[in-house]
Amino acid sequence: MKITAAEIYSLLEKIRSKAPVVHNITNYVVMNNTANALLAIGASPVMAHAGEEMEEMVGIAQALVINIGTLSEKWISSMFDAMHHAARKNIPVILDPVGAGATSLRTRTARELIARNPPAIIRGNASEIMALADDKTKTKGVDSAASADKAIAIAQKISATYKCVVCVSGATDYIVEEKKIARVGNGHPLMTRVTGLGCTASALCGAFAAVEKSFFAATAGAMAVMGIAGEMAAGKAKGPGSLQMHFLDNLYRLSADDIKQRLKMEE
Repeated sequence: MKITAAEIYSLLEKIRSKAPVVHNITNYVVMNNTANALLAIGASPVMAHAGEEMEEMVGIAQALVINIGTLSEKWISSMFDAMHHAARKNIPVILDPVGAGATSLRTRTARELIARNPPAIIRGNASEIMALADDKTKTKGVDSAASADKAIAIAQKISATYKCVVCVSGATDYIVEEKKIARVGNGHPLMTRVTGLGCTASALCGAFAAVEKSFFAATAGAMAVMGIAGEMAAGKAKGPGSLQMHFLDNLYRLSADDIKQRLKMEE
């Protein structure tokens, strides 16, 4: 079933009207960015990491976003606890395996989180996704050393094994649910010059998954909105600094016509 611009805007309107609580266990670098992006799109972000409050905090959320960007022993414990409570309460979990393949700690943590309580959505760059199933894959810091299309087969394998949606981000974003694939061509090269926009994409997937039972449609919608807002921001920005400002403004103001005129999606 083809996902239309009208359906994506309908999901955006649901987020704006329902203001779902999106609980984020994310990294120090992006907390402010992702919280502001969720607010701009109409969601209600919570950035909570303490293990002592995981059960209660997950209990008030409509989605949980786990981002392994800045790991510590206590945060890893909180991530496992949060995903356990989310599974019990049937709350969708989005996992961002930041830097998987760069170190054994990151790769092992991401794999164990997925195996113990499979998430609804996994979103990462090509190298990160490949590292989840291939010990030979290495990342360049937290950046991809491979193009997105190289990770499609592994994304399909992960999706089939864990019954989840896998999003491989890149110049073209690939959303994979077993044999089903959507390609989103929206975005702008300047977005790669702003730290944390990949993490922001994962947070937006959480907002969309909070209001849409089809996690394939939710992920495709989130990535399209992310890319369109970035394109529009790049058209006004003079560099990475002003891109961030215009990106938030465009998320806040995004209209049905913006999506209809700019959507670049193939299934």
